[in-house]
Amino acid sequence: MAKMILSMDGLVLKEIPLTKERMTIGRKAHNDIQIDNLAISGEHAAVVTILNDSFLEDLNSTNGTLVNGQPIKKHFLKNNDVVELGKYKLKYIAEQAAPVADAGDFEKTMVLRPNMVRAAPAAAPAAAAAPAAAPAPKAFGDTQAGIPAQPAAAPAPATGAAPVAAAIQILNGANAGRELELTKTLTTLGKPGVQVAVIAKRPHGFFVTHVEGAQFPIVNGKTLDAQAHQLSDHDVVEIAGIKMEFFLKT
Repeated sequence: MAKMILSMDGLVLKEIPLTKERMTIGRKAHNDIQIDNLAISGEHAAVVTILNDSFLEDLNSTNGTLVNGQPIKKHFLKNNDVVELGKYKLKYIAEQAAPVADAGDFEKTMVLRPNMVRAAPAAAPAAAAAPAAAPAPKAFGDTQAGIPAQPAAAPAPATGAAPVAAAIQILNGANAGRELELTKTLTTLGKPGVQVAVIAKRPHGFFVTHVEGAQFPIVNGKTLDAQAHQLSDHDVVEIAGIKMEFFLKT
């Protein structure tokens, strides 16, 4: 389990295991990691942990957040990264070093704009040979273009295993009717500064988790909380005013 070590002026104050998917850092008492100092905003930052991966989000704090001496808004945490909030430091320790292949996913939040998602494919004749699935367009910050496509003759996944593939189809706005395949381990969706969520591909399915914004994602008309929510085939998800249908492609 990953943890953060809180220190000030070289003196270790405490160790905080990252036991929740979303943990907030700030001056106010309701935060998961409370730092009672006037240089720290009421809600200063948040750490989102999914499986073995964690990333840090500055919550529009007054004095900002530094990682390894550099100001950040959103940062994929790596083993031994040092987060600085005023005079305090939080050192990130991961028992299993997080893979870096998807690091770009956290720095390139997908913003739904015209011409940035591919149109839904037209129905092909039944007798036509099905080519291997192409990777998602690079416009979405895809860092996994080298992932091999599933073989055409691949057997159906075993019970309880993640589906071969999944996608979302945009239902409203300028991109209505278009699709985005969820080929990456983590796909971020939304509008930075307004509302951002992440869809994680796990061994037992796909999960949506709130990351940023006052409003939480809505699934089938129900507003979610801060915990991850497993998506089912044909669920309708609303993020930043954009409605999209999640569906499995087995």
